[in-house]
Amino acid sequence: MDGSPDTARKKWMDRAMPRREDPVLLRGQGRFVADLLPPGCVHLAFLRSAVAGVKITELDTSDARAMPGVLAVYTAHDLALHGAQAVNMLIPDAFTRPFDALATGRVDAVGQAVAAIIAESPEAAQDAVEAIVLEIDDAPAGAAPIPTARWAGGTPAPAALTVETVQDHALVAPMPLEPRACLAEPLGEGLRVWMSTQTPFRGRDDLSRMLGLPDSAVQVIAPDVGGAFGGKASIYPEDVMVAYAARDLGRPVKWVASRSDEFAAATQGRGARVSGSLSVDADGGLAALTVQLDWRLGHWTPYSAYAAPRNAGRILPGPYRVGAVRADLSVQPTPGAAVNIYRGAGRPEAAMLMERLVDKAAHKLGLDPLEIRRRNVVSPADLPGHSITGEWRDAGDYPALLDRLAQVTGYDDLRADQAARRKAGEVLGLGLSLYIEPCGQGWETAQITLTDAGRFLAHTGSSAQGQGRLTAWAQIVADALDVSPDLIDVAEGDTDDLPGGIGALASRSTAIGGSAMRLAAEKLRDQLSGALDQTSEPDWPADARHLPKSARTASATFTAPHEAWASGAALAQVAIDRDTGKVTVEQIAWVDDAGHVVNPMLVQGQLWGGLAQGLGCVLSERIVYDGDGQLLTGSLMDYAVPRATDMPRAVALHKLPTPSAANPLGAKGVGEAGCIAIPPAVLNALQDAVLPFTDADLPIPATPEALWRAINFPKETP
Repeated sequence: MDGSPDTARKKWMDRAMPRREDPVLLRGQGRFVADLLPPGCVHLAFLRSAVAGVKITELDTSDARAMPGVLAVYTAHDLALHGAQAVNMLIPDAFTRPFDALATGRVDAVGQAVAAIIAESPEAAQDAVEAIVLEIDDAPAGAAPIPTARWAGGTPAPAALTVETVQDHALVAPMPLEPRACLAEPLGEGLRVWMSTQTPFRGRDDLSRMLGLPDSAVQVIAPDVGGAFGGKASIYPEDVMVAYAARDLGRPVKWVASRSDEFAAATQGRGARVSGSLSVDADGGLAALTVQLDWRLGHWTPYSAYAAPRNAGRILPGPYRVGAVRADLSVQPTPGAAVNIYRGAGRPEAAMLMERLVDKAAHKLGLDPLEIRRRNVVSPADLPGHSITGEWRDAGDYPALLDRLAQVTGYDDLRADQAARRKAGEVLGLGLSLYIEPCGQGWETAQITLTDAGRFLAHTGSSAQGQGRLTAWAQIVADALDVSPDLIDVAEGDTDDLPGGIGALASRSTAIGGSAMRLAAEKLRDQLSGALDQTSEPDWPADARHLPKSARTASATFTAPHEAWASGAALAQVAIDRDTGKVTVEQIAWVDDAGHVVNPMLVQGQLWGGLAQGLGCVLSERIVYDGDGQLLTGSLMDYAVPRATDMPRAVALHKLPTPSAANPLGAKGVGEAGCIAIPPAVLNALQDAVLPFTDADLPIPATPEALWRAINFPKETP
């Protein structure tokens, strides 16, 4: 099989949506960065530090340079870069720390790259890593939390009581099926770089700046990408090193991460300490909310480092009316991998805090958790509108979400059944969540061309990581042009196709990227209408050849005037084995408002995927470092991703859409909803299950050991 990038690019670009007559099957046509091997390609491996918080006293690469097959060995002193990667300053004047392509003088995290080896084969490169002598000495560096932002508004109302909670969110690994990978090829005076990334244009801009090249000299292509979940949202030191070496040696250079590399050096998510207090009046009205958000950042700041803490702060107080809100954010550099966006990006942290506080208030007042929510939700008459802290929020009907959830679950009957099963000795809990989520801001690009063959080629500045977005974009274009989706071919992930783009982030690709597609399609439709005889249906292959090329291409950039906000309500029912702490998620019911849905099957897939990751965050997943910064969860032997047997016995997904007022499609985001809806519902269900034993806050994740202790040793529960 020819694995050269040019051949792979042709196959990748030539792939079209399956024709209706094609069978539905796996066709083996995927092309990932690891599949590509251009002639003369050499391979890169990294020496990574096994310790953190040390200074480099000796780095001897002489033996490695002399090993068979080794072409070059780089240390920080060999590099001449022209700048740093960009950071999105969503919070002005916030702390930033650019990465070093290779550690300079000291090592701040386990897994940080200290040297790079280029060899004729991956094995030769890895062997040379073992020949490098690295001597270190302790150089601990501590950093205090840095106050960074505040969200506030309103006036506190009189209160009868106050409830509090503290949540320490474990760090989690994005865990895509495909690890990160990069291949850089010299191309004239520039580079063609193949990256497994969510943001090809961002990668191009960072690489061109850091290598001292014009944007036009760097082409970045994201071919098939096997998942991302935020872990491929920013450029990495490894990408820069691969590109630098290719340019320096004049040969293609390739690096593919191992799973161990990903645990140690890929960005991680969550990891914040979130504490809050909620004051309520005697009738359950929410009088005042005070929150402290303490966010760790790791040892360097990726492009989207501030997206998650900003989201957590600006979402509060969620879907509820509260007399006053104050949320303070502090950030802190920490000796570990960089912390970046992870599916949900701050939204789950805000939802879990708010939903626990509301449940605690209901318990103290003797109210049902559903009832206290009904008394305090924002009215649909006030939407779209601004929150108490000034955030614009999209159209939605939060009371209707609660009512539909109660109806489809038979909520009152579930509570009665719970009481009966508890009386029989079972440890059973029911938990609710009501959530809102912002779904991305800004702009996106699109271009659509009617080809000589009578087909439509649609380019988008967004990109895909296996979610089926090409299908949705083709539907949007086909609807606007009034043609069959079979006539639409979608291309994405190549910076040479369009002058700019954003990529796949923040649940924005349909609402913003799809809106750009629709605008371009409508523009093309109008151009074609002016050039064609409209007395009959067009014959595309025949008519296309006679149209001027100027009439056959249309481009558009859509800039969202507001941010779409999705919402939803979920219920979880859990049973806990009293003797082992093992959790069985017996059922989940979920009513989701994703606005106008383009393709229900794709939406359902996103909901299921987010649900699985949401369960992992609340039940099992955690990255652990010891007090010296040593990584203790460096493999899948130590890090517990959900398995098929961990999934709920029954899941019921329901839709209650309110079209968005923020884009012409009326679409809202859905890709992150499962990580926002499910964790608070499951956590509330677990807390409800152990309530006969203890009302102390459970840790996150709530592992079987923690649950067993809460049931059997409640006085020891922190």
